Amino acid sequence: MDGDRMISLDERGLSRRNALKATATGAALGSTFALSVQPVSAQTMITTPADGLTAGEVKVKTKDGKELVAYRAMPATGTGFGTILVVQEIFGVHAHIADMCRRFAKAGYYAIAPELYFRQGDPKGYTEIPKLIAEVVSKVPDAQVMADLDDCVAFAKGEGKADTAKLGVTGFCWGGRITWLYAAHNPGLKAGVAWYGRVVGDSTALTPKHPVDLAKDLKAPVLGLYGGADTGIPNDTVDKMRAALKDGSAAAKKSEIHTYADMPHAFNADYRPTYRKEAAEDGWKRAIAWFKANGVT
Repeated sequence: MDGDRMISLDERGLSRRNALKATATGAALGSTFALSVQPVSAQTMITTPADGLTAGEVKVKTKDGKELVAYRAMPATGTGFGTILVVQEIFGVHAHIADMCRRFAKAGYYAIAPELYFRQGDPKGYTEIPKLIAEVVSKVPDAQVMADLDDCVAFAKGEGKADTAKLGVTGFCWGGRITWLYAAHNPGLKAGVAWYGRVVGDSTALTPKHPVDLAKDLKAPVLGLYGGADTGIPNDTVDKMRAALKDGSAAAKKSEIHTYADMPHAFNADYRPTYRKEAAEDGWKRAIAWFKANGVT
C-alpha cells in the first residue's frame, strides 16, 4: 500500500461505550486499551468527537521498507497546520492517545501518533505490565524510534495539509522520555512537551543515552510536566534534569520543568485512577501555550 494512502478508522470519533467495549485482540488502532490497563474508567475518560475533523488510521512507509500504522487527526478544512508528533505510553496507541490527537486537531493542529513497537510486538495482547516491558518495550531501540518519528514527519508533509516547519512533539510516560530524546535528535523541531517521562537510566546498546545525558544536545526547548508524588520518577532525578538543563545548550536553557505537588504518575491519563483533573487541565493549557510561544502554531 502506498505510504500516503489514508485508511479511515472512525470519522465520527469514538463513543465512550465503544471505546470501553472494544476487544483488545484485533481492534483498530486507537479504539481500545491494552489489556494491561484494564479496567478503564467510564466516569473520568474524556472522549473528543471527530466532528469537523479528518481522523483515522494511516499507514506510513518507513526507511527500512516497513509499514507503520499511526492514528492521525487534523481539521477537516484548511492547510498549513502546525504539526504535533504524539508519542504513546508504554501501552501503545490506544483510545486515550487517539483522543489526545483529536484534542490537538480541535486546537488547529495536525497530530499523528505512530505505533512505535510494531516491529517488536503488539502491546494490546498483554495482561501483565512487567511482561509487556520485558518482551516488547525493552526491545525497542531508541534509534529505531527516532527514525520512525522522522518518517511520520515526512508522511505529514506528503499529505499536503501539515506545515512540518512548525513541528512539535509531545509524549506521555514512555513517550515523555522519547520527547526529550527527539528534541536532541531533530534540528527541525520547534518545541517539545514531555509528560512524566523518565530522565535517567542505565546505558545499554538499545538505550545508550537518556534525557539527563542529552541536555547539551537539545535542539528545541522542552517543557517537562511531572508529578511530585510520582513513585516511578523520583523528584531527585527530575532535579538532576533541571540542573543539566542549566548547563546545556541554548535550547536546554530555554526549557522548563514544572512539578505538580502531590500529583502521581500519569495524572493526565483520564482513563486511569491516577487521573487528576485540575493538573491535567493545567498541563494541557501549558502545553498549548508552550507550542504557540515556540513557533508551533
